[in-house]
Amino acid sequence: MIDRQLQYVEWAAFVDELDEAREHLEDLIKNLKEDLDYGEPELRAELGHVFAHLNRAWRRSARGLDDAEWEWASQFPDDLTPMV
Repeated sequence: MIDRQLQYVEWAAFVDELDEAREHLEDLIKNLKEDLDYGEPELRAELGHVFAHLNRAWRRSARGLDDAEWEWASQFPDDLTPMV
């Protein structure tokens, strides 16, 4: 975990990624409830976007992993298309 007092900039970027993920997830839930035409393409894109933020937060916070663990932990799910 990032030490908020010793690494404030890294910690702030970590929290920002989590905030972004939360905002996109809230929008996704709202769209699912309100948009009758919301379909799988939109869902996949939004889930990919949420996951990208969570993945960046994870990579910012990961400490003490060896190269093999880092490679495994940083993989994007193979059933979602990442947002660029």
